[in-house]
Amino acid sequence: MRHGHASGAFKDELMKTCQEICAPGKGILAADESTGTIGQRFAGINVENTHEARQAYRELLFTAPDIEKHISGVIMFDETVKDTNAAGDKKFCDMLRARGIHCGIKVDTGLQVIGGSDNETATQGLDGLGKRCAEYYALGCRFAKWRAVLKIDGGCPSEHAIAETATSLARYGSICQQNGLVPIIEPEILQDGEHTIDVCADVSERVFTAVMQQLFKQNLLIEGLLLKPNMVTPGATCPTRATNQEIAWMTVRTLSRTIVPALPGVCFLSGGQSEEDASLNLNCMNAMTGVQKPWALTFSYGRALQRSVLAAW
Repeated sequence: MRHGHASGAFKDELMKTCQEICAPGKGILAADESTGTIGQRFAGINVENTHEARQAYRELLFTAPDIEKHISGVIMFDETVKDTNAAGDKKFCDMLRARGIHCGIKVDTGLQVIGGSDNETATQGLDGLGKRCAEYYALGCRFAKWRAVLKIDGGCPSEHAIAETATSLARYGSICQQNGLVPIIEPEILQDGEHTIDVCADVSERVFTAVMQQLFKQNLLIEGLLLKPNMVTPGATCPTRATNQEIAWMTVRTLSRTIVPALPGVCFLSGGQSEEDASLNLNCMNAMTGVQKPWALTFSYGRALQRSVLAAW
């Protein structure tokens, strides 16, 4: 017997946060690169990976003119959430909230290879997560991100890896909702490989179905969470490419077969796509007619929003 949703007293606030993040024409800026990952980005433009450089770059992003017209949320890394501008007189969280932008936080602690598997991974970070979520809520965060990764390769993803991903995503989501944070549920199926778009669609259906079932089993409030899936695309090295319209159709079809209408929004990851492709594919989905799309279809892009910015900087 169900005794209620994981959201508890945060139910109304979680639903309101989801609606605000999914406001028409707006999406999420993923600026949650770890210290190591931002170092790789900086290396590409010959910038040293120091705290001062990271601080200056994030300040550039967060103070860009008019971003509040297009960005409804920003995902940050722990260092950034607790950081200030270079002058030291304004916290980044306060700067964003003053512009009506929700602050988000990456709460997973990375991937670990599952023993006995074909290098498939499980996401770490459940230990102490409730306490960390409460601290981030007090700092002004209202949503969270947890990345799970699956690959298409031979017999992968295995049923074991899919089950691990679904279970841990739902467990993380439950802990977030108990502490007032909207969980972004991110089961990313990597683009790496030669698989066709049909294979990606088949695997995505299996994964999304398993995740949705666990969200219900663990009593999450569906209206108080967001999904951050991959788009359904051919593998990066598949010789048969797909048009933006084909990707849009296959992606919406896959979602309609697996995701309940109660979900407020789907915030796609760019998954290594170019800035242009990520934008065109999403635009095609929203322009489609004759199909039911009960969820907001928007973006949670990192590189697809930042690549040109980094180059210019």
